[in-house]
Amino acid sequence: MKKKFTVTGMTCAACSARVTKVTSAVAGVDDVVVNLLKNSMEVDYDGAPETTEAICAAVKKAGYGASLVEGGTDQASPVQANKTTQAAQEETKRMRTRLIISIVFCVPLFYLSMGHMLNWPLPSVFLGHANMMTFALTQFLLLLPIVFVNFKFFRVGFTSLVHGSPNMDSLVALGATASTVYGVAAMYRVGLALGAGDLDGAHMAAMDMYFESAGMILTLITLGKFFEARAKGRTTDSLSKLMDLSPKRAVVLEGEHEKEVPVEQVKPGDLLLVKAGERVPVDGVVVKGSAAIDQSVITGESVPVEVGPGSAVTGATTSMNGWFTMRAERVGADTTLAGIIRLVDEATSSKAPIERLADRISAVFVPAVIAIALVTFVLWWAITGDFAAAVNHGISVLVISCPCALGLATPTAIMVGTGRGATEGILIKSAEALETAQSARTIVFDKTGTITNGSPCVTDVVPFGVEKEQLAFFAYAIEKRSEHPLAKAIVDYAFDLGVVCKEEAAGSGSDASASGATNTQEEGQACDEAAPTAAQVEESIWSFEQIPGGGIKAEIEGIVCFAGNARLMADQGISVADCADTAARLSSEGKTVLYFAWGDEVRGLVAVADLPKETSAKAIAELGSMGLKTVMLTGDDERTAKAIADQVGIDEVVAGVLPQGKEEIIRKLSDEGKVVMVGDGINDAPALARADVGIAVGAGTDIAIDAADIVLMHNDLCDVPAALDLSRATLRNIKQNLFWALLYNVVCIPIAAGAFIWAGLSLNPWIAAACMSFSSVCVVTNALRLRGWKRKV
Repeated sequence: MKKKFTVTGMTCAACSARVTKVTSAVAGVDDVVVNLLKNSMEVDYDGAPETTEAICAAVKKAGYGASLVEGGTDQASPVQANKTTQAAQEETKRMRTRLIISIVFCVPLFYLSMGHMLNWPLPSVFLGHANMMTFALTQFLLLLPIVFVNFKFFRVGFTSLVHGSPNMDSLVALGATASTVYGVAAMYRVGLALGAGDLDGAHMAAMDMYFESAGMILTLITLGKFFEARAKGRTTDSLSKLMDLSPKRAVVLEGEHEKEVPVEQVKPGDLLLVKAGERVPVDGVVVKGSAAIDQSVITGESVPVEVGPGSAVTGATTSMNGWFTMRAERVGADTTLAGIIRLVDEATSSKAPIERLADRISAVFVPAVIAIALVTFVLWWAITGDFAAAVNHGISVLVISCPCALGLATPTAIMVGTGRGATEGILIKSAEALETAQSARTIVFDKTGTITNGSPCVTDVVPFGVEKEQLAFFAYAIEKRSEHPLAKAIVDYAFDLGVVCKEEAAGSGSDASASGATNTQEEGQACDEAAPTAAQVEESIWSFEQIPGGGIKAEIEGIVCFAGNARLMADQGISVADCADTAARLSSEGKTVLYFAWGDEVRGLVAVADLPKETSAKAIAELGSMGLKTVMLTGDDERTAKAIADQVGIDEVVAGVLPQGKEEIIRKLSDEGKVVMVGDGINDAPALARADVGIAVGAGTDIAIDAADIVLMHNDLCDVPAALDLSRATLRNIKQNLFWALLYNVVCIPIAAGAFIWAGLSLNPWIAAACMSFSSVCVVTNALRLRGWKRKV
């Protein structure tokens, strides 16, 4: 059972590594994923209350805080998510207050301590040997408020140190404490020297205090943390925008009365009223009324969809006109929007394999830095005999090292990348899928519903000795009672052509069409005034018989008609010689050819095919330009599959494959490199699960979506190359972050230790603190560049 915990007190990757270690050691815990960016962890454990208490106790003993999130893993609720957002905003405000107070006291402290060295004018009360104690005491008093408002560094840092899990706060606390203690010791030296009448000794001690270093360290670290907090807040912008889509209120119908309630109070089965311009509160079904619904926020489709009684509606979509009453079916965390938010939240909580490198380094980073600082201090004191220089270099090593940059390198990029994908309708379920997708070498597509529209339509009508309209009418009459998908395509074609009219019955029963029916046709269809209605055609069908493996035999107003394949025509003694070439040509194009005959002659051919989507060819061409091999995997016959592949530019076709066979072929392709499988049906689920990355189109089945690693909400194949390009951009950003974080520490720690002082390279502690803050901000800012990622197709 997976449950989510809020973790407090974490400041760097060393913290998250420590929390992971102590939680994993608790009996009953199977897996732990800690997210430093979100201050949370997801724990897979037995779910027992005593285990929950043990987890919280273990984390507390390590020097941090942990509490089970109400509802366990249910983070899809916008209300719960908003609480997290508000907490982050409050933390940023507190950080701003700390920063302002720190700057107010740090500026005069720095001015006072460095003014005499830089020839800045100072009040006479701080000048001269007689005022040396005043000079020292004022610096100490200016430092105290800075220490007070930033005491969290000391509390958390030393607590972690005592528990054997030092972190970034420990480094800051040690550095600031060492500077402060050294400064206090210098104050005593000033006092003792003045008491002994040693003015030169007092002057040297007064010029050798490190109060400004302590103040600058705390202030600059706080400045960096403030900018880091603001930048980290922007990484969740995409998720916040998704949450903002959720309606806040709903109008519930109680009898004849309307009652406006918070959407959280809506229950399954409630009747809700939705008016023009309002958002649909939850997922449900229309029971009365009609409207045009803008579903672009969910499906990406810009054209409003007409809904009426029986139509399904999705929460967060908008009613453009009209009104309707709906019955709530999925509410709260069960809505489509909540599911999208949950997917994004889970993806940002997961870890990419590349992050394990940072975790391994972070686990030993802080103890190693403390050891380096001690060695630096001892060596400098032993070699030079200069205690002040030894302290200076030791403190510089402590405060310049930056475990934060390592800890933030991966999660910030993943947070921004998955959020950016969500705004494009690309839902990435895990960070591992994001990393794996960028290394894919082969993209495998299912045909039906993925490359093609998923529903057959009439592509060619070839009459022989009759008018096109007459052939279409007879084809409609013959196929009307059939339940075959090809029959539906022919029926729709007849309506589109206008040879048969849909009707809106004025009465009821079988007499409605004969007496009071009004002929109507859907928008965009031209209905001939003389055309019969569907009900009238139904009356003209005297008999109907399906012939297994052949087609249909029907009697239309006394005329015996046949519709089916060439074998049916041969069985009935009807020659197909005159249309054989045409039929062969259409078949070679991957189309299903139906023969229509009456009066012992073939009267025409109707070709039906499941055509490729408009964007399929463009998407596959883009994948080719990315250096990826494309394969179409289908259960259809090879001729049909090859025809579709030629139209869209697929590299390789594997036809006639059963569902279990698809999984086997994916396994074989995996031997050549990472494989991405794109599908939409139940029969694609095994292949989606077997592939290194499974991508399900949004219009697919729930089973396919559950088995996939990435979900395309817009049902547009161009989202496939977009998802892979986003994956590459995110991994590139992560590698840049890790490179910077590692390079920074590898280069700066030796400089801070004084290893390059012979070349004139040396750092004061406060400059080291500024570098440390700059490092973390750089990593987060670099991750934010992903917000500007733009798709190519």
